[in-house]
Amino acid sequence: MEKEIAQPDFWSEGKQPEVLQELNYLKEKRERWNKLFSQYQEIVTLSELLKEEEDRDLEGELRKKVEVLEKEFEKLRIELLLNGEYDQNNAILSVHSGAGGVDSCDWAQSLVRMYLYWANKKGYKTKIVEWIAGEEAGIKTATAIIEGKFAYGYLKEEVGIHRLVRISPFDASNRRHTSFAAVDVIPETEESEIEIKESDLKIDTFRAGGPGGQHVNVTNSAVRITHLPTGITVRCEDERSQHRNKATAMRILKARLHNLYELEKEKKLKKRHGEKARIEWGNQVRSYVLHPYTLVKDHRTGVEKANIEAVLNGEIDEFIIASLERGEK
Repeated sequence: MEKEIAQPDFWSEGKQPEVLQELNYLKEKRERWNKLFSQYQEIVTLSELLKEEEDRDLEGELRKKVEVLEKEFEKLRIELLLNGEYDQNNAILSVHSGAGGVDSCDWAQSLVRMYLYWANKKGYKTKIVEWIAGEEAGIKTATAIIEGKFAYGYLKEEVGIHRLVRISPFDASNRRHTSFAAVDVIPETEESEIEIKESDLKIDTFRAGGPGGQHVNVTNSAVRITHLPTGITVRCEDERSQHRNKATAMRILKARLHNLYELEKEKKLKKRHGEKARIEWGNQVRSYVLHPYTLVKDHRTGVEKANIEAVLNGEIDEFIIASLERGEK
């Protein structure tokens, strides 16, 4: 790639941003592996010294270095699993409540919170762009943009129906309820990849009804864009500015159209939509049980965690990694 950049005609071909971005990524990856190898060499040297004489301080230092090496190696090993075409891209995450009434709306909101906690722990930037509140509590649907390297690669493993079993806080008789919510994730793609005709769009403006403070509701700043040929609808009410909300909505619409075209190309559209169509019993990818016992179980990989509170606070990497590894087999 460096040879390609050195060619006189490189800067006139219009591919500079993509090539330079990929080159920087590869250089960064190489540096990380070189650092890993240096750490390994230090460990070998320390272990050789320990063979010659016992030294508790040296042994403690060796253990610490091994722990650091293992953690860094594990990060790089997981990144090698993220080798899909769009795995490095930002993610557009949507959560929709399903069968279960107010409980499902409350459950959908809990899932959004779980993913925002997870993204924060990863150091990703998050932005909620759509928030349709439930009639009594929770949300009917919400959409967030998760910005950061490999955001889509990780979150694509979360697509599907998530089931919650608990004693309902909304039931005066304290009965056990089962709730469902659907999670969908698509990659954000380069805007140049999709062209949209203005004549194909229906654009409505309205007052925002979600979180955002009193100023959000003063003017018709929220935007809803409908792509007439496909019926795809995108709402955005995050910003006070109608112009910025429209720009964000177009950003999401382009990603959703790109995803739709990719699915059609791969002849997976019918199957994928079939999986999401019924947000109810029998279609779940993961169950979260709070009563009569506590357990989170992923039905695709068999991974189980008893600490449901930790999971709902964003500790979902174990499920994601197991799903990634399953996809590689």
